[in-house]
Amino acid sequence: MSIFNLLLIFLLPIFIILFLRERRGVSQKLPPGSLGIPIIGQSFSFLHALRKNTGDKWLQSRIQKYGAVSKLSLFGAPTVLLSGAAANKFIFTNDGVILANQQPHPIRRILGDKNLTELRGEDHKRVRGAIGMFLKPESLKKNVGKIDRVVRQHLDMNWKGHQTVKVSLNLTYYVEVVLLFLILRVYPMMKQLMFDIICSLLFGLEQGKDREMLIHDFHLFTQGLWSVPINLPFTRFSNGLKASRRIRRVVSELIHEKRSAMELGQASPQDDFPTILDNAIVVMFAGHETSTSLLTFLLWFLAKDPVAYDAIVHEHEEIAKTKVSGELLNWDDLAKMKHTWKAAMETMRIIPPVFGGFRKVLKDFEYGGYLIPKGWQVFWAASPTHMDDQIFIDQWKFNPARFDNQTSIPPYNFVPFGGGMRICPGNEFVRIESLVSIHYLITQFRWKLLDGEDVITRDPMPMPQQGLLVHLEPKIVP
Repeated sequence: MSIFNLLLIFLLPIFIILFLRERRGVSQKLPPGSLGIPIIGQSFSFLHALRKNTGDKWLQSRIQKYGAVSKLSLFGAPTVLLSGAAANKFIFTNDGVILANQQPHPIRRILGDKNLTELRGEDHKRVRGAIGMFLKPESLKKNVGKIDRVVRQHLDMNWKGHQTVKVSLNLTYYVEVVLLFLILRVYPMMKQLMFDIICSLLFGLEQGKDREMLIHDFHLFTQGLWSVPINLPFTRFSNGLKASRRIRRVVSELIHEKRSAMELGQASPQDDFPTILDNAIVVMFAGHETSTSLLTFLLWFLAKDPVAYDAIVHEHEEIAKTKVSGELLNWDDLAKMKHTWKAAMETMRIIPPVFGGFRKVLKDFEYGGYLIPKGWQVFWAASPTHMDDQIFIDQWKFNPARFDNQTSIPPYNFVPFGGGMRICPGNEFVRIESLVSIHYLITQFRWKLLDGEDVITRDPMPMPQQGLLVHLEPKIVP
């Protein structure tokens, strides 16, 4: 045997061991980035960026620096940011296998650990199915008329002539002109309307002290969801926990009354939602926060885009012509509101109500050549794909025509409601309450922005910092 062959036999195992060791080293490589200070990590800088409406830039700066996979720490836990359509697909299609829908510590403490976003396996299927019974199209069809009545009542009580402001202008020493403006702050009014709808459908809860208290506490509750989990007085996390406890007391009483009515045959189980406290609160929270954001910014965009506004006005006036005085909207009417829903989807593309979401890593896995360890959390965000100029050309321009052919948008690029088996179960409910609301807003009012450059903030839901002040002009409805 030649010396070469002897050397080959001797060295080959060494090469194999070195190769396997190198491969093992690559597979065990954590993503680039830093976990920062324990517990705090990058939470403060992330939340600060959201409140300054620079969350998109905050994400893009990380992606440009580290790539589509990077490590950081958010809300007290080591986290991996995965961005892009491929990452969205991976996250949405691996639930229960590699990933679980466990939320960060602040969300679990405030929402409760038995809510839908925490449940797994058969428990998740059972509760999601029960909530789906309440939110399925067959049930929602029966509730279109109820939503219609709530919207009309709210507009009559809060939008028609109750926000008039008298302004005196001294043009000269001798001449004074008095102007009457109908000034309205859209965001808080829209929030009240959406909360009225969800309270009426779930519990038949009429306006009063309980409802006023609940909407105030849900504001604190929401602020606490994305917060640094430091339970000290006056922190957002602490205020969120306190608000959650107060909400639970009120909702527990409402659930008890609902169950009693069902036992007496005064309420139908088919119209009921799961009477589990944590999930009742989740439905109340999600049922008004996302729609509030969507409708507020839809009005904002329409005020800036006369072409889109005129197309939607025409669509709703044509529907209104088919209705006799006082007749309620129905399911078929909603199906005709195609331009409106395209504008709504474009609104959610540019300003998604939910910035992103979290998953818990169930076991070690490799992604993009990096190790993602068991016990860490994965964070995904909507903006990296919503603002991808390869998919959405001129991405900052409001253009509802992008959704004329929705099949032209590649999968996992437009994800305002998430995706996969964890897609928001209330997305159809959001569509219905939004379409009914915009029908009466656009057929009964015209509006003009008083501050066209109203600053946007996220806290954590997006909202105009000044609440979107508009000059409202009631239309003369024949």
